[in-house]
Amino acid sequence: MLNENVTKLLESSMWDLATCANGEPNVVPVAFKMITEDGKLAVGDVFLETTLNNVKANNRKIAISVYDAASLEGYQIKGTAAYVTEGAIVDTFKAMVEKMFNGAATAKGALLITPDKVIVTTPGAENKKVL
Repeated sequence: MLNENVTKLLESSMWDLATCANGEPNVVPVAFKMITEDGKLAVGDVFLETTLNNVKANNRKIAISVYDAASLEGYQIKGTAAYVTEGAIVDTFKAMVEKMFNGAATAKGALLITPDKVIVTTPGAENKKVL
């Protein structure tokens, strides 16, 4: 599902997380992110209050958009999120955030997203293709 092109773009670009609850959409860019060894997408929780509330209210559903602004290559990943507050991934995010903010902020936890579907958003013949 996360082929080489998708993985490369996920590793090199910012992600936009999209959620919705009570008919009110929400989208946020995230910089504290990684792909886990088992193919999940992990996002550090520093300022994700609305996102977390929407995930809880919407049966844990979430979407991620990732793209290269120069080439227009892009993908939408739809998945199911779980929230964790301890473990190696959370420790990694805490270290990343504390270093970036010189100790003034920390990660409270992490969203672990299991991809259910990857959709091509690149303009052209493959647009809307499900990988």
